[in-house]
Amino acid sequence: MPELPEVEVTRRGLLEQLPGRTVTAVSWSAHRLRSAIPHQLLREEIAGQQIRTVDRRAKYLLVRMASGAVLVIHLGMTGKLGVIERQTAPHKHDHLLLELDNGLDLRFNDSRRFGVVLVWLAEKAAQCEENFSLKEGLEPFGDDFTAKTLHALAQHRRIPVKALLMTSRLIAGIGNIYANEILFAARIHPLTPANQLPPAAWRLVVKETRRILQQAIDAGGSTISDFLGASGHPGYFQLQLAVYGRKDSPCLRCGQPIVKTTLAGRATFHCPACQHG
Repeated sequence: MPELPEVEVTRRGLLEQLPGRTVTAVSWSAHRLRSAIPHQLLREEIAGQQIRTVDRRAKYLLVRMASGAVLVIHLGMTGKLGVIERQTAPHKHDHLLLELDNGLDLRFNDSRRFGVVLVWLAEKAAQCEENFSLKEGLEPFGDDFTAKTLHALAQHRRIPVKALLMTSRLIAGIGNIYANEILFAARIHPLTPANQLPPAAWRLVVKETRRILQQAIDAGGSTISDFLGASGHPGYFQLQLAVYGRKDSPCLRCGQPIVKTTLAGRATFHCPACQHG
């Protein structure tokens, strides 16, 4: 599933091509995504409008129109957004297509159809965004993502620290891959109860979260299965992973074999020597 770095990589790719372009037509497949595609709103609020910019909140992309309307897209588990030549034959899993005024198309492809497409009306967009943002957690690159804030969030939560990092209503965008990598870098065992971590440990979590997410963005994200950025190219951060997917491989620090367990149904990797709890 695309995590924060992959969504941010997609956003940056779209920013190179979409602002200033006008959507001349919109079409969609007959298939339902996680929720129904809002056909009428796409016709009324997106078709014929100029794209102003593309923002990100958590794992959602916000394509802002000059009119004030917003096209909201979540990539789901397998979603990809790309700007391609119009004459390119449509793919089986293309579920949304925006024709642009320069002869290119913005296409949303999602083979497993867990993605989401929403439209916020221009006159209601500000309130919709406020309500939406309240349900999402702290942005790891935001000013309020601090050791003090995280320590306060964890005070009455005995859940494992890895589970807390992956709780989207508390912290936005840190999925399984990066939670594993962050905790290894910070030398924290993933099963450590969140409320047992001292402020110094949370300072390390903040530092390593930002460092690792930025490295992943710079590398174009992680392509573990089928992620492609807006340019159609895969990411390469998977080549830098220290623990994720490295069961029984030697730890890059101490040489001990990496251990794989399962936490809340998700593969969890750690070094038993460097992350001893």
